[in-house]
Amino acid sequence: MIRRQFLSGAAALALAAPAVRAAESFEITRTEAEWKAMLTDLEYEVMRKEGTERAFTSPLNDEKRAGTFLCKGCALPLYSSETKFDSGTGWPSFYRALSEAVATKPDRKLIWVRTEVHCRRCGSHLGHIFDDGPPPTGKRHCINGVSLTFRPAQGA
Repeated sequence: MIRRQFLSGAAALALAAPAVRAAESFEITRTEAEWKAMLTDLEYEVMRKEGTERAFTSPLNDEKRAGTFLCKGCALPLYSSETKFDSGTGWPSFYRALSEAVATKPDRKLIWVRTEVHCRRCGSHLGHIFDDGPPPTGKRHCINGVSLTFRPAQGA
């Protein structure tokens, strides 16, 4: 009986997760058709359906120049290259987002709860935040490269 209750509860949580996203309101909104027209299939799957790109596939994982990483959905500056580090995970990783750039919510799609991070302006899914990053924050923002664009610093 306990197993059945656990499975029922897990299914209810999984079904409730998309409703949380739908209930949120964002400064920039687009119809699903508009999102699909502006994004590749992979970008749409990651940014709008909270998917994940394969590790070590994003050129931004190896980006070393000074500059700013922007949301691909709305061009909001999200991360400074100064906070980027090589986590060895295969995804661009940062220890801190720019001020008021991202928002978070619980992600209950797996057995344990993770912290999902998304653009605070358009709601595009970026990735997850973990507690195994470097000082000074101890956080690792593990970000899908397809959710980002990169703007080099002037002179870089």
